[in-house]
Amino acid sequence: MSDELGLAADATVAGPPGVPAADAAPAMTPATPARVDRDPAHADLHRRNDRLMLWLIAGYVLFLSGLMIVSGVSITPDVLLIALGLAAVILGRGRLFIRDWVPFIGLFLAYELMRGYADDINRVVHEADVLGLERWLFGGYLPTQVLQDALHPASGLDWVAMAGTVFYFLHFPLPLAVAFLLWIRRRRTYYDFIAAFIVLSMAGFVTYLILPVAPPWYAADNGLINGPDGRPAITYLKEQGFNDIARLLGFEGRYVFSYTIYEINPNAVAAFPSLHAGYPFLAFLFARRAFGRAGWLMAIYTACVWFAIVYLADHYVVDIIGGVGYALAAYFAVVHAPGWFRRFVDRAADPAVEADVEVGEAGDDSAWRQVAGRVRWALVRQGAVIFAVGALGLVGVVKGGWFGGDDTPVLLVPWALIIAGLWRAALGAISR
Repeated sequence: MSDELGLAADATVAGPPGVPAADAAPAMTPATPARVDRDPAHADLHRRNDRLMLWLIAGYVLFLSGLMIVSGVSITPDVLLIALGLAAVILGRGRLFIRDWVPFIGLFLAYELMRGYADDINRVVHEADVLGLERWLFGGYLPTQVLQDALHPASGLDWVAMAGTVFYFLHFPLPLAVAFLLWIRRRRTYYDFIAAFIVLSMAGFVTYLILPVAPPWYAADNGLINGPDGRPAITYLKEQGFNDIARLLGFEGRYVFSYTIYEINPNAVAAFPSLHAGYPFLAFLFARRAFGRAGWLMAIYTACVWFAIVYLADHYVVDIIGGVGYALAAYFAVVHAPGWFRRFVDRAADPAVEADVEVGEAGDDSAWRQVAGRVRWALVRQGAVIFAVGALGLVGVVKGGWFGGDDTPVLLVPWALIIAGLWRAALGAISR
């Protein structure tokens, strides 16, 4: 695979070795004329500018994340998406950002709100069996207990827990930043990444519904991980790590800790598969595929997240293995998807749409009419109707007590309609 970080989307070049043809620069048509840089010096400058832009965007995300940490603002997807949208506006791609990102943001947020009902519907929580499997894999030892015994101080600041808490909070924002980098330089691959991301999330939800698995801290609270003195042998360190950070940076008691989406409908027994492990690993797979050796930086970060979630007692190693397996399955399911799916992604990532939107950003109204003409408004309207029916049903079940209230599996029906409606509308918005 090429070590270069990417050429311009409108250059007529072959895809890097090892990358499927679908990820190579699209074939040019009369509507999208090629621009060939025949001057080697000009081509080298172009590549350097590409690399510079990528590093600037990565630096922007890291700087923003660091600023949020030291200011006591939690790094949540909603906040980061606003920041990335601002970056897109600065880059002159604000409207293209809305066109490409909003449908999938809606799908993801719908999933996040829905997954908390999995433990309400299936109340058979797996604790002892998963704990037994973890001990069996490691010869009777529990990795979380071994790490905490070796690294957790009896008093004072726990620097490892503090670092682990930061990595825990970054487990989703950094993959989102990878998606943004892909969208800027490899927009076709961005669509593959988002599709795999949604497949991974939905596969995780189905598993949470069928197989609710408790994390280590949950088992310890229920007396399954006790020491010789009868007290829990492990400690849930995430809260302590965050409080230590607050004390060290001076924002204790006044930080903005707003996991709004997660607090609406949390799920304490959604440990397997670990999406904290799966999301970063999926981002690594696509970053390595798109950016060559630079993508291995995500592998280092992913390993740090895996260490953090085990040390903090958020997940077993078994959960990480599950998350990696699910991420690999989602990756290959999309990369080697049937032809009809590949054609759909090709249409969604049509470079002509990108060109028209960029012209529209410059103030050409005719370009916007061309973009609007590519939207399949019938699908958008159908999706809106299905979404409205699902939302009405959800309110009726949760607030009105229809069919037994929010403890009934019937609750999945309106949620399915909501997601189906969003998906239908998204198909209309990004198809031509």
